[in-house]
Amino acid sequence: MKRVLTIQDISCLGKCSLTIALPVLSALGAETVILPTAVLSTHTMFRNFTCKDLSDQIEPIADHWKSEGVTFDAIYTGYLGTTSQIDQIRKLFKSFRDQNTKIIVDPVMADNGKLYPAFDMDYVRKNTELCAEADIIVPNITEAALMTGMDYREEYDEVYIKELLSRLNALGANVSVLTGVSLEQGKTGVMGYERETGEYYVYQNRRIDAAYHGTGDLFSSTCVGEILKGRSWQDAMRIAADYTAHTIEVTLENPDKPWYGVDFEATIPDLIAMK
Repeated sequence: MKRVLTIQDISCLGKCSLTIALPVLSALGAETVILPTAVLSTHTMFRNFTCKDLSDQIEPIADHWKSEGVTFDAIYTGYLGTTSQIDQIRKLFKSFRDQNTKIIVDPVMADNGKLYPAFDMDYVRKNTELCAEADIIVPNITEAALMTGMDYREEYDEVYIKELLSRLNALGANVSVLTGVSLEQGKTGVMGYERETGEYYVYQNRRIDAAYHGTGDLFSSTCVGEILKGRSWQDAMRIAADYTAHTIEVTLENPDKPWYGVDFEATIPDLIAMK
């Protein structure tokens, strides 16, 4: 059984980060080890949430694992709250990485042309350094533009996306995948580039006019799980895109339509069956 370490925050209520990554990765057959960077009472779409930073626990936990001889087939990072945590995670990469360990980074920090309120350009710079040490990175267009110094565009063509991917690969990762890429009317999906082969990959599926918290985490976690099952990164991205879209559609059928997340629990059996 493959073992993956996922490093991100955990919200006690609300569907995002570790509350998505742990069940999805486990359902896809990976032993999932978690390293919470913070504990929140709810995710940040709620008002008056509490947050306990766990930066002081990262190194002691990692040191204990190292003393026990623990190894990982993959390390997958999501939302990291501070620049100091990114420095700690880069140190953890060096400590646990070997020739068989795959590093996947989702540099969660921005969307729709703007940084999340807690972050600044120093945080962008640190995330850029983290991405440089990854095998695969999965930013959205906003995050990619910030890390590469390109202008963010809401309207774009394939030439713009290819330039973003080229600059992302120059950061260091072998595979860069942009999420939320719409190259046709009524379509959305992903476009990626692999430096080793020089090949691009585009996958588009139907655009659904709905937005839920945590769908990026659902996509990334599915990608990681499928890669650990032995799928190519291209197949992993295709399955993740289809599964995320399918889960949004199922959630839309829920009369309560929980605004705080998608009903991925109901679609996990469908994910397991996907090919």
